[in-house]
Amino acid sequence: MPDAALVDSTPSFQPLYQQIKVRLLQNLQAGDWKAGEMIPSEVELAARYKVSQGTVRKAIDEMAAENLLVRRQGKGTFVATHAEETTQYRFLRLMPDEGVAAGMQRRLIDCRRMRAPPDVARALGLKGGEPAVQLRRLLLADERPVVFDDIWLPGHLFKGLTAEKLSGYRGPMYGLFEAEFGVRMIRAEERLRAVAAQPEESRWLAVPEGAPLLSVERLSFTYGDRPVELRRGLYDTTRHHYRNELS
Repeated sequence: MPDAALVDSTPSFQPLYQQIKVRLLQNLQAGDWKAGEMIPSEVELAARYKVSQGTVRKAIDEMAAENLLVRRQGKGTFVATHAEETTQYRFLRLMPDEGVAAGMQRRLIDCRRMRAPPDVARALGLKGGEPAVQLRRLLLADERPVVFDDIWLPGHLFKGLTAEKLSGYRGPMYGLFEAEFGVRMIRAEERLRAVAAQPEESRWLAVPEGAPLLSVERLSFTYGDRPVELRRGLYDTTRHHYRNELS
């Protein structure tokens, strides 16, 4: 089947498979296929968009590489979920100096709803006075605190998020956001710097005041490049290091 030009607002200079990828992202953003659900087959999508199956496959391959979709041999292609083992900790780059990486224990400190401070409102694209949810927590390795997180979320997207709901959920936190609130983090930007532990931080992380910490500020986005989480983490790198792969 010859590839046909797509109608709508997709720029004509984009490769055709990229235009198909835009369409698929629009479907995901609209909630046509929920997290964990199987999407239509390549043959069905090719017929829907009037393009070749190879064009659809190329778009899906790219989305699978970006952890937006998951291929399962003999079953089909599914919307990726944060419950997937490969995506549970995709944004956490902290690795132990010795041994293998393992999941960390979580300890919630507090969760409260308030007016977003100006810097938080700017980062999350909120208007002045709009509510935000702030939650603070610790991540622990072998009962030892390693990360102190200060997390901010848009209040209108996370109505009903409470300390009880967070404490009672046993899966990854992003899995809760996805399952209960329909918000999926698909990419993030980070800024790193070295800082000295202040009194409150030293208490939570059990390090001396002035001890060196790694500050990681992460802004996470959902579909349509919409910011939905501002996370400010302080990492104790005494026994861990920040690891990233570049290509």
